[in-house]
Amino acid sequence: MIATAWRWLRSALFVAQMYLMMPLMAVVFTPLAIWRREWAFHGIHTYTLWVRWTARRMVGLRSELRGTVPRGAVLIAAKHQSFFDIILMVSVLDRPKFIMKRSLVWAPILGWYALRIGCVPVDRGKRGRAVQQMVEGVRGAGAEPGQLIIYPQGTRVAPGVHLPYKIGAGVLYSELDQVCVPAATNVGVFWPRIGIYRRPGLAVVEFLDPIPPGLPQEDFMAALEERVEAASNRLMAEAGFPADAAP
Repeated sequence: MIATAWRWLRSALFVAQMYLMMPLMAVVFTPLAIWRREWAFHGIHTYTLWVRWTARRMVGLRSELRGTVPRGAVLIAAKHQSFFDIILMVSVLDRPKFIMKRSLVWAPILGWYALRIGCVPVDRGKRGRAVQQMVEGVRGAGAEPGQLIIYPQGTRVAPGVHLPYKIGAGVLYSELDQVCVPAATNVGVFWPRIGIYRRPGLAVVEFLDPIPPGLPQEDFMAALEERVEAASNRLMAEAGFPADAAP
C-alpha cells in the first residue's frame, strides 16, 4: 500500500516537472528558434532527452531505441501508444516532423514548435480533406527534407486494443515515392495514453527494416500493418504484457 502510494507520488511529481520544464526551456530556446530554425530542433532535442533522463531517475522508466535510426528524407510509419513514443523518436531523429491533428496548432508552445520544425496539420475526421491537406502540406513550397512521421492508426492506441490502419500512410508512400521505415513500440505498457501513473521498466521504440518504394498501395498497407503489429506485440510481451491480451 505504501509502496503503491509512493509510486503514484513519484509519477505525479515526474509529470509535473515534465510540463513545467516545457515553458522554462521555451524561454531559453524560442528567441533563438525565431532567429534560426536550427534552434527549434536543438530545443526539442534538449527537452526530449531531459524527459527520458528524468523518467529513468524519478520513476524507473528506462528507454531504448533499437534498429537503424533513419536519416535524410524518409517516411516513418509508427505505432503510437502514448506521448513517450514521440519523446523517444524525436530525441534521436535529426529532422523529425509529424502529420498531426490541426487542433494541436493552438497548443501553447507545442503548436508553435510543431509548425517551426515543419509538421503538417490536418483536419482529423474529415478523411478526404485530411488526405488532401496532408499531401499539399508535405509537397508545399516551404517543405524541407526530414523524417516525416505518420501514425497509420491516426491516434494513440492502448496495448491490447485493435484499431484499423488508415489509408493516409499508403497515400503518402505512393505520393512521395520514398523508403518507408516502420516503427514498433511497447511504451503503452509503462506510460498510458491518458493518466499519471508511470510503471518502471524498459520502454522501447524499434525501427524495423525499411519497405522500399514502388509497391502497390494495398501491398504496402498489408506489409506495414503486419510488421508493425507483430514487432509491437513482441516488444510488449518482452515488457510483461500478456500475450493473450495482444490484439
